[in-house]
Amino acid sequence: CAKFVHLFPYARKTLLGPTFGSPVRKMEVFPSNDQYASKGYMAYITDDKVGLQILPIDGNPHKSMALICHPDGVANAVCSPDGQYVLTAGGNDCTVFMWKTNFQSLEAVASLGGDDLIPFYGMLPGGRDGALFKELEDYFYYAQMRNQGIDTMETRQVSTHIPLKEVPFIMRALGYYPTEQEVENMLNEIKFSEYVNTGKQVNHIDLGDFIKLYVNHRPAFGLCLNGLQQAFQVLGFTNEKGELAVNRGDLLQLLQTRGEHMTEEELAEYFTTLLGLNPEGGSSELGTYNSTGAAELLEQEIPEEITADLFAVEILGLPIRTADKNEEHSQIPEAAS
Repeated sequence: CAKFVHLFPYARKTLLGPTFGSPVRKMEVFPSNDQYASKGYMAYITDDKVGLQILPIDGNPHKSMALICHPDGVANAVCSPDGQYVLTAGGNDCTVFMWKTNFQSLEAVASLGGDDLIPFYGMLPGGRDGALFKELEDYFYYAQMRNQGIDTMETRQVSTHIPLKEVPFIMRALGYYPTEQEVENMLNEIKFSEYVNTGKQVNHIDLGDFIKLYVNHRPAFGLCLNGLQQAFQVLGFTNEKGELAVNRGDLLQLLQTRGEHMTEEELAEYFTTLLGLNPEGGSSELGTYNSTGAAELLEQEIPEEITADLFAVEILGLPIRTADKNEEHSQIPEAAS
């Protein structure tokens, strides 16, 4: 396994962890004992909670729990050597609590949540009978058709799998828009999922594994305007109306030089498509784009001063919500629209 990691230095797997109000701040695996030798468990803390997680983590929300331990914030946590207790230390309250673990209850909750794909169906809006799942099935069949060729009269070969190259397109159709690095991580995760055991790469994925991939990789708390405003605060300025804004030229320059930067042709294609300036809504994923005259067109359509709200709603067309600091996020995250 160490050799495998050395030969392929990439993110091996991305999994949805406990989502109780804030990211996990610390994790500690319980020492193994005779009674639970075949099971692994982990203790973790968030900003103000302590919880337990059944290992290995797979994104199943029923395999974890949490409760408030220090309302003013928890500073640290450790497990007892016998695995029977978790000790948490508060911050301003200057207290230490000792919590008795009950792995049987945690296992019971996980069992009641269902086996195999049942917990993951529940993480989709409407479950297996919902509209999103029906759309996903349609996208799967369409991806097979496109892979076999759209303009053909040959008999279609229906399968339960799709090629890996179709995964990013279906993710975007479902409302999750991964970066190029995130796409690479997803494809590598599938491609080398069986490499340790078989020495072979996987070049396709079925519907069940795709649902797990989608649930584990999509943003846990959806889209939030606060994150975009923070980016504009760092990159831009406050205009005369007191709104966060960035200069059009500066934004285009940043998109071409920072992070996963775009080429000038890519930038022109994406903006003209987002603004509805391309014929028939833009080119297909596998088509080519002619960027002639795009620069002048963008100068006409994009204002010199771009605010965070304008960028999110008018250009990206995203369904943005405002984060509420007092909001208690549920264990099951919302799907991106």
